Amino acid sequence: MFYKIRKLFSEDIAIDLGTTNSMVYVRGKGIVIQEPSVVAVNQKTGQILAIGEEAKKMVGKTPAHIVATRPLVAGVISDFEVTEQMLRYFIEKARERKFILNFRPRVIVGIPCGVTEVEKKAVSDATKSAGAGEVFLIEEPMAAAIGARLPVQEPGGIFYC
Repeated sequence: MFYKIRKLFSEDIAIDLGTTNSMVYVRGKGIVIQEPSVVAVNQKTGQILAIGEEAKKMVGKTPAHIVATRPLVAGVISDFEVTEQMLRYFIEKARERKFILNFRPRVIVGIPCGVTEVEKKAVSDATKSAGAGEVFLIEEPMAAAIGARLPVQEPGGIFYC
């Protein structure tokens, strides 16, 4: 019963957490957020000042103690706390747009192929801490194949030249 009620009041989202840009997709709405994976941090206090587009605008226009950083390197989390804040920002921004209601959404996150179990756990933990109810990880090549509507459940291969 709870599952049926939850399904009525929340929507699933997918996050492509990229090294350069991140995108948030809400089922039935399409891509609702597409912003740079940049976070502006005050090095003196550790406070996060801006995320995404706002942080990118700050590059080169701030004092030396304010640094714009990318919390992912080659698709892998290099700074857990900053990545968690960036994920929280994206989830909350999707909620602000009234696409997601009260319940904590189910979130699927694209991860690079070949990441370690520790790296997978870091992405999952950061996403849960950022406000996700359930977290599912999918390797980016599989997500691309599903998006291209390839028959991923069939045992054969498809090669294009």
